[in-house]
Amino acid sequence: MPEYYVGVDVGTGSARAALVQGDGTPVASSTHDTPTWRDEGDHRIFEQSTGATWAAICSAVKGVVADSKIDPSDIKGLGFDATCSLAVTDMAGNPICISGGEHLGLEGERNIILWADHRAEKEAELINSTGSGVLDYVGGVMSLEMEIPKILWLKNHMKPEHFSRCQFFDLPDYLTYRATGSVVRSCCSLTCKCSYVPGVGWDGAFFEKVGLGELVSSGYAQIGASSGVLTAGEPVGHGLTKTAADELGLVQGTPVGSGVIDAYGWTPGALHEAYLSLARYAGWIGTVGARYKGEDGCLSPPPKIGESSHRVAAVAGTSTCYLVQSPRGVFVSGVWGPYRNAIMPGYWMNEGGQSSTGQLIQFITTTHPAYAGLLKIAGEENLDPHEVLNKKLDELVQLEGVLSRTELTKDLHMYPDLHGEVHFRKLRCHDAELRRLIGNRSPIADPRMRGSVVGLTLDDTINDLARKYNVTMEAIALQTKHIVDEMNDKGHAIRSIFVSGGQSKNVGLMQLVANTCNMPVVTPDSSSTAVVSGAAMLGRFAAEASKGGREGNGKALWDIMVEMTAPGTVISVSLNSREKKLLEAKYSIFREAIEIQKRWRKQMEDAVSSQEG
Repeated sequence: MPEYYVGVDVGTGSARAALVQGDGTPVASSTHDTPTWRDEGDHRIFEQSTGATWAAICSAVKGVVADSKIDPSDIKGLGFDATCSLAVTDMAGNPICISGGEHLGLEGERNIILWADHRAEKEAELINSTGSGVLDYVGGVMSLEMEIPKILWLKNHMKPEHFSRCQFFDLPDYLTYRATGSVVRSCCSLTCKCSYVPGVGWDGAFFEKVGLGELVSSGYAQIGASSGVLTAGEPVGHGLTKTAADELGLVQGTPVGSGVIDAYGWTPGALHEAYLSLARYAGWIGTVGARYKGEDGCLSPPPKIGESSHRVAAVAGTSTCYLVQSPRGVFVSGVWGPYRNAIMPGYWMNEGGQSSTGQLIQFITTTHPAYAGLLKIAGEENLDPHEVLNKKLDELVQLEGVLSRTELTKDLHMYPDLHGEVHFRKLRCHDAELRRLIGNRSPIADPRMRGSVVGLTLDDTINDLARKYNVTMEAIALQTKHIVDEMNDKGHAIRSIFVSGGQSKNVGLMQLVANTCNMPVVTPDSSSTAVVSGAAMLGRFAAEASKGGREGNGKALWDIMVEMTAPGTVISVSLNSREKKLLEAKYSIFREAIEIQKRWRKQMEDAVSSQEG
């Protein structure tokens, strides 16, 4: 009899459950929306409810069980990933209101401060002014979207007697608590979002200095570390409680794996593309263990765990997040981490990111004067607009007698950080942290960088749109190379890029990334299932670990990842010597554009300051 596992992915606006077989074959999936509350008087506020979120999860899980007609007793494990949002309850698990005003600190439905909530700006500024060593593990600056600034905000605004009765969870940990009754926490959440350093522990002096001495004096019971810390997928408590099992439609005692973060980062209408796709650890779990079909059609051998250090996972949608594991801590400027034991014991994780990728392609395409004509052609030929542009590029290559698309756009250059003041206007928000988030994230981490295009002509035809579409993809590929090169220069050994998310379907972009970075790109069997499949893998790991199998946590989880990840397709480096030279020249110009922009910025600042003086 086959065994089945459920993965639950809680994003910003929905909860999704997927049922998969032990070999990774998807069986059923179901998605239910989760509400977000805003404050008309304060644009910084984003709040949710653990009750509503849990109800959506239960509906989704019951949905996949019903659709699949699988007996719940055949479901052997359950795993969660969720956004890095702060859930607040009392010590009995009752929700505590986190909304400002007279209800703050009392029992109430709105008890999640969503990851995107920016109320804790002053608290983050205080934390970052300490120069504490814990900041070294978050790229030198703690985001106000992390949990410690939010907890400090609550401490500063709650009555002391209310604050002292609270317990605080990163949302993935709250979900395992709700499912099992155990307050044990995940190393992923504590390390990446709560200032915990595995092997060292909490820095009491840091908490005292920022005004959270209560956490220290209580033995950190309010944030859970006194109860133990688990790496990804390790069994939590004794599995599902009877109450949780009844609510989910599963069997009491079903093993539950320690969860991981998926800071999803964007919901149409509720949030804006300015917010980054952040951690995506479940996406890493569901991506980098893949075997792949080569050009000869043969499947590559199962990768060993050591191969994980040579594979970077690129979770590519509106923005792109790059995650890589290594056996030692590697500090990279502009890149978050290193996070020890975030997924596997004995390994470290780093996170780099591009603020705008899929969004950039959409912006350049839809704002061009020829966009209406593009849609007309796409409709007449029953093609996706991107397919029309790719056909047009191939026609132009033939028409102009050049050898590649790169040569076609050799005199057109883009620097891709176009996302700046437009987001401030739409969000009516000028806080420093948002500026930091929507500027260049990695590797230069400069919030003031802006986009540029050199080589413009008086051409507003679809031919010009095709060229700008190609040079936009070039810019994304060149920035990818910048990030990967910086990681490798500092000590990583990345040799291949494993892509998931919507951009993995853009074959032209994937080929450009492979050619520009001079390394193969592997695209998944399905562009949308990596995150929820990763959560299901945690469920399988918990089930097998509960039975005493899969000795050696890191290798055990890796083996499950390899067994359950569907084979991908490799896109090999494919370019002639002429195109290679052109891409090398483009990369040199790309790097020079960064320095020119910085120099020009300083010249303008000096001009202004000389007048003010």
